[in-house]
Amino acid sequence: MTEVREAGATVGLRVSGRNARFQQWEALLHNRNKRQRRGEFLVQGVRPIAMAVEHGWQIRELLYDSSAQLSSWAREVLDTVRAEKVAVSRDLMHELGGKAESVPELLAVVALPADDLSRIPVGPTMHTVVFDRPTSPGNIGTLVRSADAFGASGVIVTGHAADVYDPKAVRASTGSLFALPVVRVPAHQAVLSWVADVRADGIGMSIVGTDEHGARDVAEYDFTRPTLTLIGNETTGLSSGWRAACDQLVRIPMSGAASSLNAATAATVVLYESARQRSATARR
Repeated sequence: MTEVREAGATVGLRVSGRNARFQQWEALLHNRNKRQRRGEFLVQGVRPIAMAVEHGWQIRELLYDSSAQLSSWAREVLDTVRAEKVAVSRDLMHELGGKAESVPELLAVVALPADDLSRIPVGPTMHTVVFDRPTSPGNIGTLVRSADAFGASGVIVTGHAADVYDPKAVRASTGSLFALPVVRVPAHQAVLSWVADVRADGIGMSIVGTDEHGARDVAEYDFTRPTLTLIGNETTGLSSGWRAACDQLVRIPMSGAASSLNAATAATVVLYESARQRSATARR
């Protein structure tokens, strides 16, 4: 690792071998415990990096391809974002980039936010989604993307679950992870305590779970009121604790041969229905 100098001034460091610094970045991609211990994760892709910058996330390091003619976007990020800048050799950037066919011009090491439910805005129009024990990082990212697209106020991931900050989850969110509060909570009891506090403040939040044997179709449920929507594990559905907490179970009607929907797809249907109802109410 060497310093890069321009006009006599240090503007960053250069990493050209698989040294300790590179191994730290590599660990952020593959090791959940290392991400948690260091309190940071590696972000790949133009839109996710741009969204992280736009929404004020703490950027700790910016890695750039030392041999590339950088785009105006990459140069602007390097010039304007306060972070350590590191020139990295092309082959190492390729290893960290996650795509076999291309080399990223820029990567970002970003600080993890606090897993604090107070990050989720509370109000009479709030719609928060809980994903209970998801096993697929891609499903987490897809659900976060849909929650952002359809105006949810936040996403809560509960129980023993895949990591929100796994590179697959970050990529699948296409940057929405940085626009929407996403909070990890070890068990449902902490969320129910938060719901109790919300209700004590005069917001009548209802808890609705999704289940193929739900008593009502999803379109029959009133999503214009404050709602906590529960999406269960991809294989086993909602836990018994969450089922007991539900005020209502709703189902998504299906007429084809499929017996169920992918969890993130089911969440998208519910979020669309919520947005449809709220939009119709706003037009009245």
